[in-house]
Amino acid sequence: MHSYITWTADPTAFHIPGWGHEVRWYGIAFAVGFALGAWLVQKIWKNEKLDESWYDKLFLYVLISATVGARLGHCLFYAWEPLAQPVEWLGITFKYYNPYLAHPIDLIKIWEGGLASHGGTLGIAIAVWIFSKKVTHKSMLWTFDRLVVPVGLVAALIRLGNLMNSEIYGHPTSMPWGFCFVNDRSWYLPPIDALPCHPTQLYEAFFYILTALLCLWMYWKQKDYQYPGLIFGVFLIGIFLSRFFVEFFKNVQESFESSWALDMGQWLSVPFIIVGFVLIFNGLRAKYFHVKR
Repeated sequence: MHSYITWTADPTAFHIPGWGHEVRWYGIAFAVGFALGAWLVQKIWKNEKLDESWYDKLFLYVLISATVGARLGHCLFYAWEPLAQPVEWLGITFKYYNPYLAHPIDLIKIWEGGLASHGGTLGIAIAVWIFSKKVTHKSMLWTFDRLVVPVGLVAALIRLGNLMNSEIYGHPTSMPWGFCFVNDRSWYLPPIDALPCHPTQLYEAFFYILTALLCLWMYWKQKDYQYPGLIFGVFLIGIFLSRFFVEFFKNVQESFESSWALDMGQWLSVPFIIVGFVLIFNGLRAKYFHVKR
């Protein structure tokens, strides 16, 4: 008989009288994380005595793009459901459909849940491209090297929100830190079978915090923002390589992933990992061998 943790946290923080909706810990974690990240980026802006109007525009661009991108990422990458009867069209057999394509109005119902970090990252990349082209007239790497410094803390808080929701957890485990997610109905269903599971939300949060601390150290102590792409590359590896490996402990989020060698989160992480290694290689060459980019 091994020890485990029974997780019974209520995902609802409080109700607003007269509104008819609940405020969840996930939403609070998302908001606190974004506010913390904005505050730290503002500190960076002041440290380098950058144009404050740039910061105001960047904040607006990132807020909108991260929210829209994360929502679209969930709806387009994960929200596929099996068809009752496969459909063949142009010689291709389709076994899944996306309900959001049939009811696009549901895309805006963000309060019903459903955000994907990879979609948020792509959304922010588009925003940074526009911001760099229209506002700063500097490279995207210049912006990313400053923007991503606190993002690991934001990502960690969001994973703690997932923990409060009793979602996105892992396979059964006999380790003493296994969690019994009794508030999630799927926890009682195969293949979980009511056993303690890996709290993968905490695994990811741990690596994200380490990534944030490393990026903060690189910016404030090492002044690595002088080498375009170095901080951004470390961020990509810290976030997406850790995500890639933690996924091996997770249950698949959607049924269509069950037959894949790698799940959706892993496939979507691969391009970011490759870009991260390239940026680190180029950044270190510039730092230690004075190779101009």
